Amino acid sequence: MSSTATEVLVVGGGQAGIAMSEHLGAHGVPHIVLERERVAERWRTARWDSLVANGPAWHDRFPNLEFRCDPDDFPTKDEVAAYLAEYAERIGAPIRSGVEVTAVTKNIGEPGFRATTSEGTVEARYVVAATGPFQKPVIPPVVPGSAGVHQIHSHDYHHPGQLPDGGVLVVGSGSSGVQIADELRRAGREVHLAVSPHDRPPRRYRGRDFVWWLGVLNKWEAATPPQGAQHVTIAVSGARGGHTVDFRDLAEEGITLVGSAESWEDGKIRFAPDLEHNIAQGDLNHLSLLREADAYVERNGLGLPAEPEAHRLRPAPECVTNPLRELDLAEADVTSIVWATGYTQDFGWLKVDAFDEQGRPQHRRGISSEPGVFFLGLPWQSRRGSSFIWGVWHDAKFLADHIMIRRSYRAYGSVEEPASL
Repeated sequence: MSSTATEVLVVGGGQAGIAMSEHLGAHGVPHIVLERERVAERWRTARWDSLVANGPAWHDRFPNLEFRCDPDDFPTKDEVAAYLAEYAERIGAPIRSGVEVTAVTKNIGEPGFRATTSEGTVEARYVVAATGPFQKPVIPPVVPGSAGVHQIHSHDYHHPGQLPDGGVLVVGSGSSGVQIADELRRAGREVHLAVSPHDRPPRRYRGRDFVWWLGVLNKWEAATPPQGAQHVTIAVSGARGGHTVDFRDLAEEGITLVGSAESWEDGKIRFAPDLEHNIAQGDLNHLSLLREADAYVERNGLGLPAEPEAHRLRPAPECVTNPLRELDLAEADVTSIVWATGYTQDFGWLKVDAFDEQGRPQHRRGISSEPGVFFLGLPWQSRRGSSFIWGVWHDAKFLADHIMIRRSYRAYGSVEEPASL
């Protein structure tokens, strides 16, 4: 591929790139998809071994293919990777694996863009950045690398045996943090879990999974995060058949809950005085959804069995009411820290005018401020569900339809194409 040309270049061969390819193909739009590794590589190698999807198979999938498992099961990471690879093959997605895009620039004085890749150049009228939300692991600069403790991001964690002997501090209380902490404790490790602000939905309530409740209550369609936050951590698990995450249960298993990791000094890590508040706010979120679900059942006369016990919260454990404010790692024999602290986006290769002063994508529903450049797979791109398999499929359809509209302007012969925003 020393030099080639296409109408649409899609960068990324994960769920976003595959969804985009399906809709472009349905419109008959010439395109290629470049993937620097393999299809669904993040699911293959950037997840821990025992990971399963956080949503049941019937829900988080493309509309035209079901998972090869029971609809109520939670697919393993390998099943998700196989599903995406099968889907790409089924739709005939023109994916070229092992090709890294190192730069995309706007052509000067003529339409389109030039992409520099590890195998040559690509000329394209349009470019879709479909690299997804999990690009660059983030480790907060709290504990220095010279601290003498093994530090690893959840991106690189695979199983308890890869960590040195001793206790583990897990930082982050979203799905990754709570599941990794639980796995480590079940493997016999002494575990501390730093609990940050989070939402805590019920896994199942009144016979329905929480994804169903978010659907019927129109919460998947929310256009912006609560309080304008960029990301909302959700503590939910599909592990061991799926269960509601309750930090009281984790404490009863022997996990010591602590507040958000705050600072480091002289071998000690300090925690913010926010543990009780963070858990209380998660409980409020949990109970609020239960009340909304109850109101929906009553309003629509549904025969779903009541669960009054789900509204009753047990007393907070001692580690919450009298929390540790600091931890001497050596004294506590904590030899590892697992940072389940999320990701940031990395669009350093996309050298166009499509970003704000902080380097964040500047777009509306994926249509960027640079005409002809599109984003796909961003969190909250158009709705709460945008970064999920089913959500990215609908966002891809919107972008493909928009590209068809732009093609109609070109067919008319306009000298200047209309601005995207």
